[in-house]
Amino acid sequence: MAISYNNLWKLLIDKNMNKTDLRNRTKISSSTMAKLTNQEMVALSVLEKICAELECNIEDVMQFVELEDVKKQMEEDDYV
Repeated sequence: MAISYNNLWKLLIDKNMNKTDLRNRTKISSSTMAKLTNQEMVALSVLEKICAELECNIEDVMQFVELEDVKKQMEEDDYV
């Protein structure tokens, strides 16, 4: 896993919101919210909606983690 949405959950707490509030305001599906909860990839358009609603930048919502593992996998797959 190379993505973390922990920044999003902290931001929701700061804004006194919960996941249901965010889902309703952004009109994202429950399955997309489940992906966010499970630290899975979602479409950039979803992140754009969240950033617009929360009036923040993407780094306030998500961050890349474990990038060394991603680089190692790329080398093993002969992408580099």
